[in-house]
Amino acid sequence: MTDMIFPETLFKPWAGNPLKSRADVEAALKALVEPVEQYRSAGGARIRLDAHAAHFDQASADLEGYSRLLWGLAPAKVGGATWIDWTPIARGLANGCDPAHPEYWGDPFDRSQRLVELAAIGFALRLVPDKLWAPLSTAERRNVVAYLLKGHACEYSDNNWKFFRLLVSMGLRHVGVDCDRELDDQYRQELDAFYLGDGWYHDGDTRRADHYIPFAFHFYGLILAALDGGDWTKRYRERARLIAGDMARWFADDGPALCFGRSMTYRFAIAGLFGAMALAGEEEIPFGQQKGYFLRHLRWWAKRPFAARDGVMPVGYAYPNLIMSEPYNSAQSPYWALKAFLPLMLPADHPFWASDEDACPQRSAVSTQRHIGFLIANPAGDAIALSCGQHTSAENTFIRFAPEKYAKFAYSGRYGFSIENDLWRFDNSVLESMIGFSDDGVHFRVRETNEEALVANNLLYARWRPFADVLVETWLYWDGDFQVRLHRIDTPRTLATIEGGFAVGRDAGEVCKQGAGRAVVATATDLSAILDIGSTNPREGRCHIAAPNTNLVSAKTLVPQLRGTVPVGVSTLAVAVLAQADATEGTRKLSRLPAAPDVGALRRRVSETGTTVTLMRGVPL
Repeated sequence: MTDMIFPETLFKPWAGNPLKSRADVEAALKALVEPVEQYRSAGGARIRLDAHAAHFDQASADLEGYSRLLWGLAPAKVGGATWIDWTPIARGLANGCDPAHPEYWGDPFDRSQRLVELAAIGFALRLVPDKLWAPLSTAERRNVVAYLLKGHACEYSDNNWKFFRLLVSMGLRHVGVDCDRELDDQYRQELDAFYLGDGWYHDGDTRRADHYIPFAFHFYGLILAALDGGDWTKRYRERARLIAGDMARWFADDGPALCFGRSMTYRFAIAGLFGAMALAGEEEIPFGQQKGYFLRHLRWWAKRPFAARDGVMPVGYAYPNLIMSEPYNSAQSPYWALKAFLPLMLPADHPFWASDEDACPQRSAVSTQRHIGFLIANPAGDAIALSCGQHTSAENTFIRFAPEKYAKFAYSGRYGFSIENDLWRFDNSVLESMIGFSDDGVHFRVRETNEEALVANNLLYARWRPFADVLVETWLYWDGDFQVRLHRIDTPRTLATIEGGFAVGRDAGEVCKQGAGRAVVATATDLSAILDIGSTNPREGRCHIAAPNTNLVSAKTLVPQLRGTVPVGVSTLAVAVLAQADATEGTRKLSRLPAAPDVGALRRRVSETGTTVTLMRGVPL
């Protein structure tokens, strides 16, 4: 009904764009950039899109608006784009670096947000010095150099930020300015210390690995390999080749990428991995397949209302949503999404663009990603990761809703993930792909961190505590298209519990079936179900109407849940979870459920073949 009243283009800046060719992708970039220009300051150095705040100062937030556009604009210019007006951008660089100008960005200092944004400026100086450097006067160049050198010498946060110094150095050297090479060497070595193996890193001094690995570590590393080319960059090529197969499994056959971790407001930035691989000439994934993953991902986004009414991209994911934001998300932050447009740097006759777009290859086997504790399956229309759970407690206090972003039992590309918006109403909790425990019926606890996390072939095991005196052991595995979860709970007091399957979008025509030990939601396009398969304590199913705006993909959702009581002592809860992009096919599969899991057999498998998830081993907290 709504689409009949309002135009298809409302909130969808890429509606009508087929996103099949290089020209289509350039048009998609233009559709994102043009609405922003009206918010550029007179001096060109600042862009401010909304009044909500990040934890850092407003000048840094305005600098974000200036710099993040460069991730898309500079590659587009190299590739031949003629529609970009570089005059205000060059003027902005001069004024932003001028301490005497009202639009001065403020002094860079250790671990400040300004250091993040200088990376894009270094990148752009390397690509388009004729647009950013050549128009500047001698005095303006001195200011830019002084500003960048000061930033280069600062201490950066102990994570992927260390690449930013290397990108600033690359840009300075390209315009004839040297900087402290020893500082660069220091960060190259420190970045290597984050390496886990097989292409995987952890993001700094935490037990965490999410989409920052492809769109930060590998994205920056491959840019340096392609544009710097020193022997020291060979490691980045090798590591990208090693992780390519794992990352391909993060993408569904129809486009969406696994929704997992912090900073999801950067949306399609993850697709920049394929552009970076192409830029560096890496073909571990053939160019036709790279192009397929890349374009299908953008086409998925073209169907989502991810923009505001003026075409600006606000904080959110598939729709505007401040609830899911991080403390460091300003109104300008989402434009890191423009990293996806790196392949515009490549000409139309490059194999990435000239190759036919290959269909997604068949992927029937489960992908065991032992370094991060994932078991990824790719049913039609989805990429689903069963997850051991990554640490979200003491070292992650700056992340909002960290348990939902890192410690669920499963994550999906198609269904995204849900967060809570009220931690004092247990009965109204979403608990999508989680289990919650309450000892007072009001407050509740979920998994935040693990005491132990193991992977044994296609089986995951975790030991964790929702309360200090309550022990939970969880086993996860795939049985065909079903996710099987087994929880062994040892508690000194009675607890109420709610456990959920995937959240699906409400479509006003959904069919809900709920009863003893089962809850099933079927819509016109999807089915989501959670079913008891051998728990020691019965639970009742319900199709829960989740609070609006708690899911990243759908603003209104239903979540199948099981509710019950866990008695004093040891008990087990076992469920089969199914989510299907075809409700009819999903209903057929419900007629044959997985067998009840055997605690003893699972424990033996873990004991005989289990190894510690790499993130849990040798990674400092």
